[in-house]
Amino acid sequence: MTRPLPPTLTFLGAARTVTGIKFLVESGEHRVLVDCGLYQGPKRLRERNWLRLPLDPSTFDAVVLTQAHIDHCGYVPRLVQDGFSGPVYATSGTRALAGIVLPDSGHLHEEEARFANRRGYSKHDPALPLYTEDQARASLEQFVDLPWGRETEVAPGVAVTPRWAGHILGAASLSMRLGDRRVAFSGDLGPHDHPILPPPDPIGEADLVLVESTYGDESRPESDAPDRLAEVVTRVAGRGGVVVIPAFAVDRTEVVLWHLQELQRAGRVPALPVFVDSPMASRALAAYTEAAAEHSSDIRPELWDQPLFSDLQLHQAHTREESQALDERHGPFILVSASGMATGGRILHHLAARLGDPRNAVVLVGFQAPGTRGAALAEGARTLKMFGLYHRVRAEIARVVLSAHADRDDLLAWLGTASTPPETVYVVHGEPEASESLADAVDRDLDWPAVVARNGERVRLDAPRFPAVEPRSVG
Repeated sequence: MTRPLPPTLTFLGAARTVTGIKFLVESGEHRVLVDCGLYQGPKRLRERNWLRLPLDPSTFDAVVLTQAHIDHCGYVPRLVQDGFSGPVYATSGTRALAGIVLPDSGHLHEEEARFANRRGYSKHDPALPLYTEDQARASLEQFVDLPWGRETEVAPGVAVTPRWAGHILGAASLSMRLGDRRVAFSGDLGPHDHPILPPPDPIGEADLVLVESTYGDESRPESDAPDRLAEVVTRVAGRGGVVVIPAFAVDRTEVVLWHLQELQRAGRVPALPVFVDSPMASRALAAYTEAAAEHSSDIRPELWDQPLFSDLQLHQAHTREESQALDERHGPFILVSASGMATGGRILHHLAARLGDPRNAVVLVGFQAPGTRGAALAEGARTLKMFGLYHRVRAEIARVVLSAHADRDDLLAWLGTASTPPETVYVVHGEPEASESLADAVDRDLDWPAVVARNGERVRLDAPRFPAVEPRSVG
């Protein structure tokens, strides 16, 4: 008689890097993918988006998403194109935002392919999109609601319970039950002091914990970022320049606007016009505003009965013409546009128009993955390549982290909410230094075994200490 295969977990992304989150859980003959994200950053990582997974997606029972950022959900349309036909489980907030994010992602892939073909700078002839806007919209039909705080069986013998993660609207950590074993997936955790969202829920019971480490090597001063934002806005306004803020369309834009409003209310910055130039960000703003009006548990209760950004001179550019007109507008004003790492989108046109003027400033407000244009600016690049051309960097470059990610102290505090010490903590979703630093802190401060996951590593979930089994080839 053949013994059943042990339940296993395979790291198919976000191991010693931040993006491309995919964790494959196999139990018997059943397969569940936790998160299904795109790789971003250096070309060597982005090229992985074109590689098929080591297992046929048609054999997957389900996908479970922790949130709607592209590095967590952006591969879903491609997975569907490669044969996945099962349900995609997500909270209501994640479903709402994915309905914005994924079609926009498909549109950007199409635009980049068209532009590359026009300019002839792609080695592929013709350059093709990873997936189209129509394919992204079609994949949304497979989304299924994952109710908060309730256990849902997503495959035979595999059940998940979403808990509030405090990162973006709808973001969840997951408690997964396989028989009598429990695995906790942090997803992306928010800081304890997020101005709009409640803090993360406790872990509860877990035999194994996967914890993100985006800022696993940093402890951020609570008031430092708003102070520095106030300084740069005031300085640029005094010289009649433009403050250009690359910001993720979902949540980061909302956090930036919140801090600008609070600084203006306190009289610490001049009341400048604020332009949001990202159709996706505009739709995300509407989702946040609607959630507050509906008294959603995703929003801090004290914000339920007030318009979120009513004190700002807030304008939104919807059309391409409105976006282009901003590059002809004289300062001072503030421009918030996507993407947050300057990997694509309308922000590239604004950077091309504004980087050469020393009166202007570019404010980097979030994590900048190695190999991105945002990282190049943060590292002091004197030129920046966009649309096949190099642009001089004469504008002031400022780093002001207004992150929706927990720092090391927040991550350790969240781990400390486990009902009992887990057998193993796997550190994921971080650059190597950040992940190693957090693993050392878990070992030192909590006295728990902590391991930085390796891409392709496969571990058993049925035995103490979760010994590794053979790695899969993931290209």
